[in-house]
Amino acid sequence: EKDTQRLEKITERFSKIGSKPELIPTNIVEVLLSTISYLETRSSGKIKFITDFNGYTKLEAPLNAALFSWVIENLCKNAIDAIQNYGTITIGLKEKDDNVMIDITDTGKGISKSQFKVVFHPGYSTKKRGWGLGLSLARRIIENYHKGKIFVKWSETGKGTTFRIILKKYKRAIHTEI
Repeated sequence: EKDTQRLEKITERFSKIGSKPELIPTNIVEVLLSTISYLETRSSGKIKFITDFNGYTKLEAPLNAALFSWVIENLCKNAIDAIQNYGTITIGLKEKDDNVMIDITDTGKGISKSQFKVVFHPGYSTKKRGWGLGLSLARRIIENYHKGKIFVKWSETGKGTTFRIILKKYKRAIHTEI
């Protein structure tokens, strides 16, 4: 049953990549926790996931939850691959002005500064397997569909990397009568 649910989720994601997805007000905290929970059950005990949500239990942004979750999953899987033995992946969440910022920090091998932009190019990969499409799709999902930003915030060879995603917060319309 879990395999069937997983395949349905993958099918849903791929069907949405080719079309303009509907963005609905979604609690980012719930999406992050669900994605992390899924990843924890499928990754080695050598990887520890840490959440730093600054006390938030609810923070809404216009999202397509299936695609956003896939982006987080992709970034975390890349982080797992970058961690040689034991390490941590920290998912941070904060807001500033009208923005929500999600930081995904790993204790992996790091990326040289000259590669910060190149990692998002289709076909770029440091792995022996794969097509090098994960980060280019992640950028397309965040920037084109969600009108946000994704970039390498920090990286140091041998110490780790932080990817940052910036999205607009959901703002409810306020109606006033004169």
